[in-house]
Amino acid sequence: MASGAPRIFVSHLAGIAVFDPNGDQVGRVRDLVAMLRVGRRPPRLLGLVVEVVSRRRIFLPMTRVTGVESGQVITTGVVNVRRFEKRPTERLVLGELLDRRVRLVDTGEEATVLDVSVVQLPARREWEIDKVFVRKGKGGALRRRGETLTVEWSAVTGFSLEEHGQGAESLLATFEQLRPADLANALHHLTPKRRAEVAAALDDDRLADVLEELPDDDQVEILGKLKEERAADVLEAMDPDDAADLLSELPEEDKERLLTLMRPDDAADMRRLLAYEERTAGGLMTTEPIVLRPDATVADALARVRQQDLSPALAAQVYVCRPPDETPTGKYLGTVHFQRLLREPPFALVGSVVESDLPPLSPDTPLPAVTSYLAAYNMVAAPVVDEGRSLLGAVTVDDVLDHLLPEDWRETEFHEPPGTTLDEEAARGR
Repeated sequence: MASGAPRIFVSHLAGIAVFDPNGDQVGRVRDLVAMLRVGRRPPRLLGLVVEVVSRRRIFLPMTRVTGVESGQVITTGVVNVRRFEKRPTERLVLGELLDRRVRLVDTGEEATVLDVSVVQLPARREWEIDKVFVRKGKGGALRRRGETLTVEWSAVTGFSLEEHGQGAESLLATFEQLRPADLANALHHLTPKRRAEVAAALDDDRLADVLEELPDDDQVEILGKLKEERAADVLEAMDPDDAADLLSELPEEDKERLLTLMRPDDAADMRRLLAYEERTAGGLMTTEPIVLRPDATVADALARVRQQDLSPALAAQVYVCRPPDETPTGKYLGTVHFQRLLREPPFALVGSVVESDLPPLSPDTPLPAVTSYLAAYNMVAAPVVDEGRSLLGAVTVDDVLDHLLPEDWRETEFHEPPGTTLDEEAARGR
């Protein structure tokens, strides 16, 4: 290693921006690609997995990296836009090496990999992994009590073997700030084994948010590898309409078994949603809109709208109903948009400002009619009522979009940004 060559720990690279020489952002680093070598030689770092604006993951060779500094990667500006596919001889540093259990050569002690560092070789644009940051001990619940130390790559063994029961704490730490959709995208690109390990390490609420953003096949795969009690807890934490969609993908016996493990109220919501056709207002709606009685104040309504766990579409308006105020409610009276709430004094009653001129949807309204309704009235959510005028739920624009887009839209990219240059030889020559 050249004197003064900067050493960079890979956990600091996760998610940082990648720029071309003009200062335009190309994407963000999602992983690093390395190739293990025979003996105890440090692995060669081949390149970066970069997620571009379209959510496509591409390969950026290290020969195209001109600088890694100040929390950013600078490239030559020539990139290959072909989707990255890992070769059998390659390893994903974040996805496969972190949290791996290894053994210290000198003492024979077991340790868990928390991080690895990379360094640029002198007079070349080649990089390699040189050091490993580990915590001594066998891992598990007591792993945090072990001594931590940084050792040379050659001082540990166990990277070339298949890892069983690999943890996910260090990997998740690198993804902590990702939005659920971005974390879901990262999860989708992991191996099934690693995907299950990461999912198992997420808390119920975080896993529920991520599951809602994953393709159906990944949802079913992950749910099937959880213990049934935990699978039921995660379903309860999901939005009711998303949980019902996931349950509908399961075999009948698995679906019934999970429903019996859920809380009775949540299971009742699921069964009600599952009774409707998928591409109707009843099949699309959520059963948890903001419901208020007419004697609630504007201050009460604004307090409900400010709840952090509400999606923007659900927080856009409140639904005014006679008691009971949980779906299915008493008589539906109308809606109040949050902009109207902002214009009224806090002590005013929502019953005095309710808008009742827009007709609600019936649960059997087909998807095209729901779409036309939202477009015609410039709405982001619409009430769904039964024949007795009880509010059943609300259809939001994001759920409508989910069903209008192709079934595999979560697995494909957005349209590529203009001006991206293709350099096949550079990207695959390595």
